[in-house]
Amino acid sequence: MQKNYFRNRIAMIFWNGDNDLQFRNLRYLPRWMVVVIDLLLVICSYHLAFLVIDDIGSNFYEVLTLLQQALFIILLYVASFFIFSTYAGLIRHSTFVDIFKIGLACATVMTVVVVVNYSSYFYYGEKLFLMPFLIVNTSLTFGAMLSFRLFVKKVYASFSHYKHKRDTVLIVGVNDDNIALAEALVTSNSRNFNFVGFVSLKKDCKQVKILGKPILKYDAKFYDRILPMKVTALIIAGSSLDLNQKNELVDKALANNLKVFSVPEITQWSDKEDVAATIKEIQIEDLLERASIQLDDSQISSYLNGKNVLITGGAGSIGSEIVRQVSRYQPECILILDQAESPLYELELELRDAFPDVSYKVILADVRRKDRLEQVFSSNKISVVFHAAAYKHVPMIEKNPKEAVGVNILGTVHLADLSMAYKIDRFVMISTDKAVNPTNVMGASKRAAEMYVQSLQQRATGKTTFITTRFGNVLGSNGSVIPYFKKQIESGGPVTVTHQDIIRYFMTIPEACQLVLQAGTMGNGGEIFVFDMGKPVKIMDLAKRMIQLSGFKPYTDIDIKIIGLRPGEKLYEELLSDSSTSMPTHHQKIMIAKDQAISYKDVLNHIIEIAAAAQQENDVFLVGKIKQLVPEYISKNSVFELLDKKVVL
Repeated sequence: MQKNYFRNRIAMIFWNGDNDLQFRNLRYLPRWMVVVIDLLLVICSYHLAFLVIDDIGSNFYEVLTLLQQALFIILLYVASFFIFSTYAGLIRHSTFVDIFKIGLACATVMTVVVVVNYSSYFYYGEKLFLMPFLIVNTSLTFGAMLSFRLFVKKVYASFSHYKHKRDTVLIVGVNDDNIALAEALVTSNSRNFNFVGFVSLKKDCKQVKILGKPILKYDAKFYDRILPMKVTALIIAGSSLDLNQKNELVDKALANNLKVFSVPEITQWSDKEDVAATIKEIQIEDLLERASIQLDDSQISSYLNGKNVLITGGAGSIGSEIVRQVSRYQPECILILDQAESPLYELELELRDAFPDVSYKVILADVRRKDRLEQVFSSNKISVVFHAAAYKHVPMIEKNPKEAVGVNILGTVHLADLSMAYKIDRFVMISTDKAVNPTNVMGASKRAAEMYVQSLQQRATGKTTFITTRFGNVLGSNGSVIPYFKKQIESGGPVTVTHQDIIRYFMTIPEACQLVLQAGTMGNGGEIFVFDMGKPVKIMDLAKRMIQLSGFKPYTDIDIKIIGLRPGEKLYEELLSDSSTSMPTHHQKIMIAKDQAISYKDVLNHIIEIAAAAQQENDVFLVGKIKQLVPEYISKNSVFELLDKKVVL
């Protein structure tokens, strides 16, 4: 035990320690170093061969001095190194081909020396080299060069053990895809995973083995049975389990201190990528996903195919996904408008690679500047607008209500007015569940924008169809709770939750954007479409689960702290699919909100007053004006609560 400890400790110091060697960072031996080492081995082999032959009493020929003989043979070996490229391969990945090159180089040197030796004997009657010496020298040289490569492979593998501690894994399910995954792990000799068997959720297959590995029945005694196998993780492949099965299995695995990995469908594997590299630790998003959405692609294609489409906020998490999805419907051109320079540039690079046949225009602009927006509309024959540009962070906007007015309200007004003026076919606005009975400035500003778009549809005399879509939190969007929790967990905690009982609705970004595209095909204009957000998620449970999925224990390894509701934050979000507040459509996941539209004149007058108030240095006065337009806006946990107790003149 003590011996193993010191050996492991020394290995870790050389591999990862604070030293000048740091073998971990030495990805491969430089070619010049391989040549130098091989040269040293040739010299040592020559010297050792001389000692062996001299010890048995053989006399060397004296036509050439021993130094001259050594130089001749060594130079031949150096030449053979370059002729046969014995130094070219990565030593740690030496194969039979590399061994063959070494043997060929040694045999070639031996052949050349023998030819020179007997040529000298034929022409001059004297040999230059002793044949037993040549045989011993060639054998020692080949053995030394081969041993060097085997030694490097062994050392690298040993050190890699400390860097890549393999998980002993079982694959959940027995089907063709899972067997293909197992075969890939076995044949690739993965450094990360040691595959030991399958898990059957249905049948008991004690007598059956696949690829020489057992099939274990998943039952009440499953975790007790796998203890002797020292299993550390389970792998769930593709969609072999439904969401309920997946959640149940993950919960029990975590309770038994097992990690859970997921791997995509076999159709998504890349020929260029090691299969093991596609296996990732399961994420909370995988456990919150829902059944795939059925879209009417023909309807979506009819209003996007061959059209110029403007997407505002196009570099954001929602806007960029809309860009990706619209790209699949062969539009004439996609105009991506955003004020965030770096994300816009990064998205452009991604799109050029992912959709080389689609035409893009990347526009750096601010929706608050109507003159700049008018340049965009006048210069491009736009048919469809997806308006996703918005400020959305509740606490930040609660402190900066003027910015919400500028972007969320006036930005929408500018785009909607220009869409009507330039006879855009469809204007699709992206709103939020926080606009339902808002308790914060952000939600109220989005509700004000909704009201303007609705009222404009009533007034519109042109062909523009104004559509509003409303949904809740999306998984992985910028600033959402899941990336925030991940950062807190990575830094060692604590994970902060605002309230013990707070709940939220979640959907994935692609799902939300698919529904946005589908909603764009529906209605006569002026409707507010709301999405079925599924079941609510308790944020406290979400935090605990994410900690467990990261390999830690809540409250033991990573603490969870209650910090109190943030300014303007609701404890419970409104249920968007509530039958009392919405009506069904022909799509089961899309409903129409029962929100009464207000006349264009009234809405416009309020917005003019709000815009004027935003020019003053009085946030309370400004928020009061917003409350006049949105009477259901009742502040929660905010400095603006005082406005709900008196009338602002």
